[in-house]
Amino acid sequence: MENRTARLTLLIDPKKKTTFEKLCNSDDVTPSQMVRKLIRDYIEEKLGENWRDEVFIEKNKSNK
Repeated sequence: MENRTARLTLLIDPKKKTTFEKLCNSDDVTPSQMVRKLIRDYIEEKLGENWRDEVFIEKNKSNK
């Protein structure tokens, strides 16, 4: 399970936010779930399919 304790704050146009929320609702996901998915997809696009090994192994090394 991913550790979800970091917060990301962003400013967007209110009309885009409303539209995004409506679209998420129509897909039965929360806006937070969708943003996390978009971030995962972007990381995978840049680092490849095995990005989890790289990201979480590096995280564990830094915690030691």
